[in-house]
Amino acid sequence: MNSTYMPLYEALKRNIERDPLSFHVPGHKYGKVFEKQASETFQSILQLDATEVDGLDDLHAPEGVIWEAQKLASEFFQCDHTFFLINGTTVGNIAMILSVCLPGEEIIVQRNCHKSVLNALELSGASPVFISPRYEKETGRHSHVSAEDVERALKDYPDSKAVFLTYPDYFGRTYDLEKIAEVVHRSRIPLLVDEAHGVHFQLGSPFPKAALAAGADGVAQSAHKMAPAMTMASFLHVQGDRIDLNRIRHYLQMLQSSSPSYPLMASLDVARAYLAAWKPSEKEDLFSFLDQVKALFQSYNYWTVKTTDDPLKLTLEVLSGTGFEWAEALDAVGIVPELATTDQVLLVFGLAPSLDVQLLEDRLKTLDSQLKKQTNRATIIEDQIQFPAVQKLEFSYSLMQRMDVERVDWQEAAGYVAAEAIIPYPPGIPLVLKGERWDDQHIAQVRALSSQGARFQNTGMEQGVLVFKGE
Repeated sequence: MNSTYMPLYEALKRNIERDPLSFHVPGHKYGKVFEKQASETFQSILQLDATEVDGLDDLHAPEGVIWEAQKLASEFFQCDHTFFLINGTTVGNIAMILSVCLPGEEIIVQRNCHKSVLNALELSGASPVFISPRYEKETGRHSHVSAEDVERALKDYPDSKAVFLTYPDYFGRTYDLEKIAEVVHRSRIPLLVDEAHGVHFQLGSPFPKAALAAGADGVAQSAHKMAPAMTMASFLHVQGDRIDLNRIRHYLQMLQSSSPSYPLMASLDVARAYLAAWKPSEKEDLFSFLDQVKALFQSYNYWTVKTTDDPLKLTLEVLSGTGFEWAEALDAVGIVPELATTDQVLLVFGLAPSLDVQLLEDRLKTLDSQLKKQTNRATIIEDQIQFPAVQKLEFSYSLMQRMDVERVDWQEAAGYVAAEAIIPYPPGIPLVLKGERWDDQHIAQVRALSSQGARFQNTGMEQGVLVFKGE
């Protein structure tokens, strides 16, 4: 099939061109019933917001244009099967884990994973074995997953049903996934990968090796993060026979809406076509743009500019103050970063120049002028928490469901077992796992992050945190 063909998107266009008289859902009737103030903004997308009428196929039993669109995606990503996800990589992660783990079965999981992976573990009732990536001075983060550590975990827990890793990390850092795949496959189990930030790796050099090319069996990708798809639009890819496709389909039908969004699905079709059509000339324009932007940030001595394995990620390592303060200062002049940590600010680019470099220069000059009138920022840096190399939870998920909980002041939580995950957001990676025992390191880290302005996805932390009674 023609790689630039977009079967689902084109079917939706044909559908609206025939001026259908809608006696079906959705209730906005292709945008004819809508709030007037918002109508102009939403009109074009509402025309694509259809339902499973003749010619538009069914996500949960695709035979027509959705099947074609998924087939084109699987050909582009060079895998056996691609599924469209309309609930983000979250639903792909959950479906993968549910498909390989029964209650009580062990699975090896990277410790600093996204919260969706932990939710999947709890839903499955699996018994996770967490392995912590090694700390890298180069990145200032726990970012290196080694084949040796995975092999050691598999030796210690030989009944594990799968290995689940995150590749790349939020900042674009990768590791030798190909070597890890070889280790995992010697145990005849699947390697599952949350590649939310790596959909563009399929374009090849100078981007890192894609997880599928490295040998992963199941891969979930957020097409909306690094490719031009709509928010919540993701892919789930499967290759080989280590994952049961029938179980994947079963859980996707269970987890995804029975009324899937056609604009989201069409945006996946369009994003795949965009990636397939990406040309060397576009690469040249993009990297020229990236060099200009990097040079602009390097011209200021407030931070050190760092790149990692993914050239679309740029990290500002601040030299004073905190990353949270600098992210706020940048945002105040209209430069909006992706996220901040204690000492870093992350900037994320798209696959084409997307902003006016002169406007960026003007806004950086405005920031510089403002800062020269202020006192120097104090530096508040908290040491990185040291996670155990290998870790299991204090209780099984099935037991935790039956245990009573209480709320205690988080500053006095040391010694208690957490009944909820403590999640700074972004990036959505838990600092404290549900079922993990609080210690003084956790408390110090929460205190430092709170003082620096970090946000937590835990409501009412000022009233305390949930812990298991008597534990």
